[in-house]
Amino acid sequence: MAAVNGQLGALLRLYFVQGAWNYERMLGVGMGHAADPLLAELARTDPERHRAAVVRSAEFFNSHPYLAGVALGASVRAEYDGVSGDQITRLRRALCSPLGSLGDQVFWAGLVPAAVGATAAAVALTNAWWPVLLLLVVFNAVRAYTGVWALRTGLGNGMKVGAAINASSLGRLAAPAAVAAGFMVGMGGALAVGWLADPFGWRAVVGVAGVAAAGLAVNRLAGPRYAAPRFALVALVATFLFRWVTG
Repeated sequence: MAAVNGQLGALLRLYFVQGAWNYERMLGVGMGHAADPLLAELARTDPERHRAAVVRSAEFFNSHPYLAGVALGASVRAEYDGVSGDQITRLRRALCSPLGSLGDQVFWAGLVPAAVGATAAAVALTNAWWPVLLLLVVFNAVRAYTGVWALRTGLGNGMKVGAAINASSLGRLAAPAAVAAGFMVGMGGALAVGWLADPFGWRAVVGVAGVAAAGLAVNRLAGPRYAAPRFALVALVATFLFRWVTG
């Protein structure tokens, strides 16, 4: 399929898809921008279809940004396959909720807090900053791999992409990722407290109580869905700053 030629350009644009986020179309404008390299061949072979496809690709769309490539690839493949515009629009809308929910569970509530907790634990155990750099390298590698997988899954399956998502191992990662997140954030937090002060000293007791109180407050204010990653990131930054100021 000619659309494969524009994959690299689409992947680079998808990496920054949230930069075009707005209240009216959510990720829609960014999706339209990312679709442009993939639709280049269609502009030469069927200009009228290309104009309609460009408009459709920038319509309202909202899902997890890491998995947006699934919907982008599937809709572009459908354009080249000659599927009707109404069917493509319905496909995009149908993919919003499952891709959003799946991405939130695997990444925001799983891999992100797990990675932050592991980094906090590594910093506490090594008394060094290299785990932070390792976190950035590893997480961005996972992000890049996910983007490639998502786009190729969409391009390869088109209108049948729903079955491909169900058959993938991504959905099975949600439960173990959540368990890993809870364990690593707990371990990282405990080790960070021990790194800041003697585990049996009064500062450790105050630290544990403070972290517990902050976690409860964040959970009450933001809800459990987003509390874990946000709280973990804030706790990690606060730990580094406190260590730097006091040590």
